[in-house]
Parts: sequence; C-alpha cells; structure tokens
Amino acid sequence: MTNPKHARDTARGRYYSDPAGGPDLVSVTNVIDTAVNKSHALIPWGVKVTVEYVLDNVVAIARRVLTDRPALTREIKALHREAKERAAELGDRVHAAAEARVLGAPVPDDPEVAPYVAQLDAWLASWDVDLNEHIEATEITCLHRRLGYAGTADLLIWLPTGPAGRLELWLIDYKSSATRSAKSVYPENTLQLAALRYAETVLLPDDTEQPMPRVERTGVLNLRAKSHALVPMPADRTAHRAFRGALETTRWLHAAKSSYPALTAPDGVARTIRKAA
Repeated sequence: MTNPKHARDTARGRYYSDPAGGPDLVSVTNVIDTAVNKSHALIPWGVKVTVEYVLDNVVAIARRVLTDRPALTREIKALHREAKERAAELGDRVHAAAEARVLGAPVPDDPEVAPYVAQLDAWLASWDVDLNEHIEATEITCLHRRLGYAGTADLLIWLPTGPAGRLELWLIDYKSSATRSAKSVYPENTLQLAALRYAETVLLPDDTEQPMPRVERTGVLNLRAKSHALVPMPADRTAHRAFRGALETTRWLHAAKSSYPALTAPDGVARTIRKAA
C-alpha cells in the first residue's frame, strides 16, 4: 500500500488526518477492505498458491512431515500471506514508478518494475499523451469531510474519448498483477473510483484546497509485465450510494466492541427450575 502524505495506519486500518484540523477521515481502501467481502477471490487464490508450492516441493515436504511437522505446518499456512505481501509491495513500487513517469521525474532502477513502466509508456504513447498538457494531477488526496472519508487518486488525465475526439477528464486507478489478465477487474474497483470521483475537495502539495474537478470518465489501468489495458468502470452516483452503505458498515464495525461480558444465571435459579420440574 502506498503512503500518501496525510495517511496513517491504525488498529482499525488506514485513516487520513485532516490538515484543516477536523476529525480523522477513514480511507476509501479501508472502507472496502472492511465492508466488502473479497473471499470469492482471495480464498481460491490462497489455495492455488499453497497447492502449487506443495506440489513443487513435494519431496522436501515429505521428508519433513515426520520430523518437523509443526514448523512445516506454520510455513505452509503462511505461504498465502507472504505471497500477498510480496504482491502488495510490488504494487507500491509500480505505483511510485508510475507517479515519477507521469511527472517527468527520474524512475528508480528496478528490474522487476521496469516491464510495468514500459507498459505504462506504451499506453501513454497509444493515446498520444503530452505529460505537460494532459496530466491534471497524480497521487492527489481527495477529501469528503461531510461524509468523513478520504483517498488518493492515482491519475487525473485528459483523453480524447468524447464526441469528435473531445478531451474528457478521466479518473484512473492503476492496478498491477503478475498473474491476472490485463482485462480483468473486480466490482469493488467501481466503489473505489466512485468514492474518489464524488469527493468534495482535493489537497494540493502545499495543503491548499480546491474543489474536486468534474470527472467525466473513470477506469482501471491494468499494468502487467507484458500487457496493459484501460478498463472503463461505471463509477456513477449509484456506485457512490453503494460505497456510502459500505462506509456506514465500516463506521459501525470500527466503533463496535470486540467483546461483551457473559451473562450468568442468578444464584438459585437452577435449583428453582429443578424443583418446578
């Protein structure tokens, strides 16, 4: 996960501090991670990662089953978590390199990230993007104080997708993966884009504010090592209402207690029940 300027991790997930001094704002990704069920994708993926490792190392594992079973079990159970952390860390590096590229800044030398940056370059070239003219903003913090959330938009860019090639302002979120198709997206991607699209204000680098620009189109730019695809997403008012429902669920869960005192029967109740029987 990237580290925006005002974001901080808490026991309840990521929150943004408000430079104006207001209450902390829950992050958009925190809302989705808390209130949207992702098991339909994560459980099969975790099983796949584990099974592939076991099959690739079946001889070594068989040798340890009788002599080192507890440690072996811990290692196998941790495989999917470690794979997820590696993927997230790679995603952070891809995001940082993409930000540098669209800003015209030097991109760090990173052989693992370089193929993804090459695909970003190919995408920019295919749309004839002029970095000085068509980039509205990158990695910009979006706030919705009234509803109490904040998030970071990866890219605001003008593309000639309107009638007769008219430029339209797109809100784009980068997604990187080493395994998924460049055309694949998740439904919750729409919620994330809608939350950012309908934010009230954006923070400039010096923490001054401007109204959120009027976004006309939203989409996910999937970056893969050997391919890329811009997938338009319907992040409209209906999707924003759905996000607001997830936001309410997140607020309730974050405020709810994690334990409650057990109820025990008053003295003598059991004896009274036995006598009545």
